[in-house]
Amino acid sequence: MKIGYARVSTRDQSLQLQVDSLKESGCEKIYQEVASGAKNDRPILEDLLKNIREGDILVVWKFDRLARDLRHFLNVIDELNKKKVNFVSVTDQVDTTTAFGKFMFSLNALYAELERNIGLERSQAGRKAARARGKIGGRPKGLPEIAKEKAKIAEVLYRSGDMTVAKIAKQLNISSPTVYVYLKYKGVKIGASPIKKVLTCQTQN
Repeated sequence: MKIGYARVSTRDQSLQLQVDSLKESGCEKIYQEVASGAKNDRPILEDLLKNIREGDILVVWKFDRLARDLRHFLNVIDELNKKKVNFVSVTDQVDTTTAFGKFMFSLNALYAELERNIGLERSQAGRKAARARGKIGGRPKGLPEIAKEKAKIAEVLYRSGDMTVAKIAKQLNISSPTVYVYLKYKGVKIGASPIKKVLTCQTQN
């Protein structure tokens, strides 16, 4: 059974977009809650987790609708795993009923946390860049913290051989040239893509 969970932060916001999306995804029951993204008390979500059963699938419109932060998110997913319940995020296109979906889920969980903190990271990076220009002139070396995290993800995806640079760029919401910059930063040797190498080997065999 597919069970949906929809949440907005205030009563001024509408749940309709999420509810419509969850219905289109085949949810037979939808829990609706009004709670701030940083609020610890979520009685509707707690009731859902209490009643969901093995074999069910929890569906949300987007990662950030489910949990207040990465730690809470992973705790919820851990509870679902213990109950043998799968998880689907419609907008993030993650479906843990598949092997690749589980892999992409792990990456998207990290990315969701990065996006949540992106405002703070940019502010800090801007101040550091300004101080560096004042001291030595020009741009500071290296990458800001949020870029470093994306570089890690880009490296994992590239080395896996399952995704092209273009697909990696789309997944991380960056340009293909930026992916190459990140891979170079991580010391990844850029040549024929891992996917092409695999196909070449298969053709030769």
